[in-house]
Amino acid sequence: MHPESNTSSFSIHANWVDIQQKKIVEAKLFVADQKIDRIEVLANTPNDDLEFLMPGFTDSHVHIESSMLIPSEFARLAVVHGTVSTISDPHEIANVCGVEGVLFMIENGQKVPFKFNFGAPSCVPATNFETAGAEVNVEEVAELLSRPDIRYLSEMMNFPGVLFNDPTVMNKILAAKKLGKPIDGHAPGLRGDDVVKYIAAGISTDHECFTKEEALEKLQHGMKILIREGSAAKNFEALIELLHDYPNDIMFCSDDKHPDSLVEGHINQLCARAIAKGIPLFHVLQAACINPVLHYKTEVGLLQPGAAADFILVKNLESFEVSKTYINGQLVAANGKSFIESVSSEDINRFSCNEITEADLKVELDSYPSEDSFIPVIEALDGQLITNKLLVTGKLHHIEWVSDVEHDILKIVVVNRYKSAPVAKAFVKGFGLKEGAIASSVAHDSHNIVAVGTDDHSLMRAVNLVIAAEGGVSCVGGQHEHILPLPVAGLMSAKDGYKVAEAYTNIDEAAKLLGSNLAAPFMTLSFMALLVIPHLKLSDQGLFDGDNFCFV
Repeated sequence: MHPESNTSSFSIHANWVDIQQKKIVEAKLFVADQKIDRIEVLANTPNDDLEFLMPGFTDSHVHIESSMLIPSEFARLAVVHGTVSTISDPHEIANVCGVEGVLFMIENGQKVPFKFNFGAPSCVPATNFETAGAEVNVEEVAELLSRPDIRYLSEMMNFPGVLFNDPTVMNKILAAKKLGKPIDGHAPGLRGDDVVKYIAAGISTDHECFTKEEALEKLQHGMKILIREGSAAKNFEALIELLHDYPNDIMFCSDDKHPDSLVEGHINQLCARAIAKGIPLFHVLQAACINPVLHYKTEVGLLQPGAAADFILVKNLESFEVSKTYINGQLVAANGKSFIESVSSEDINRFSCNEITEADLKVELDSYPSEDSFIPVIEALDGQLITNKLLVTGKLHHIEWVSDVEHDILKIVVVNRYKSAPVAKAFVKGFGLKEGAIASSVAHDSHNIVAVGTDDHSLMRAVNLVIAAEGGVSCVGGQHEHILPLPVAGLMSAKDGYKVAEAYTNIDEAAKLLGSNLAAPFMTLSFMALLVIPHLKLSDQGLFDGDNFCFV
């Protein structure tokens, strides 16, 4: 830890960006005992020679697990970019390890100076059409919500359950309401009377809007909209203009952010992009710094006397390059270097399946839905969680459906990682592999093993690498094999975050060398089993129609 971190009282001379009063003035900030003691205004205009002092950033919805880092390592990387807190949904590890996984995230996060605000997962398992490692029932949700360190009910993905008053769903919502804790939403494409009913149930946010019209309708009905820009799902361009008219009702989030992306930047990048789009400065900072703290009632300081000393210094208000980050008055990062130290952590996991064989991967003619040689195919879309549902001419080899590399119709499989079971198989377009295969045990939401490949031998090798490591992402092509082990729940590594990011960059590049032109092949792969996002997905139980909520 940096020597300045141990100083209990100090002052900073800078340009104070007072977001609430919408002004920038030369000031001196005094910190004592981890809090803002006072702020003395020295001049009513900014000083060109000084840096800018402002509250730290909050990521208003993120699954820490998607960074492939345990919370303590996520914090080490995030503070460099001025992030001081997150609204964190531990839904991913809960699907693997249940409440035990949620408690692991809380306890690990408490070991470092960073303000994680975890929620109680509302949908574990996400659906009944897949095999998860655990269930979090109504009683467990209520018990979690009663904890002061659980701030909200995490995203209610089961919007059909809300619309049809499913007792389990409604009792979870009621538990949050009784405690006055916010309820997060997840309702991609929900419009009209349905979205009105969904909001009326008490659900206050949505991060799944992929059109401006959808987000505007939800805003007009009183919902707060989270503009998401993650490693796979990118909705910033579609939604950012709404910040002109709704500065108090919009926040920024990443949702899912891989480690290489986190090394490059975080919420600071969205601020810079918004300014470049002509969004007023104080609108941008209201979304990035203030709105999440107010909505989720977190203990993050907003640069007011008596509040926690959580703030950052940035070099300018265009690029938002962060020079220093303070949390509770402690200097946790300066000039691109993190002062948060790595902490020890024990692995927590559930993994119990046998290696697969090539025979397990065959798709025989009469085992897959087809009509006059036309087969259903998932179309993966770069930068989106939604997929298209195609009907294309399949490729037959004797009596088997096989990958058609020439037309980018590749085999996709999901292997149950919690018990040995038949392999689910389908076909997908959009990955662009010309040879080899990639596989991952990060497979939303149940986190079985998902893999895409050009041939069965490569698929088998990629999947078995993940099984042997009891979790990870793998890439095979020719004689080359790559594996990034993720032994914590099959989702995360407890190793140094920067080294994990470097290893991920290397395996991501290996996948692209096999021909994939996706911006984030492994992140896109991880959503091919996400049944709650339309239109066609694959679970360990079969090919799933997300519009009609049934197997094909």
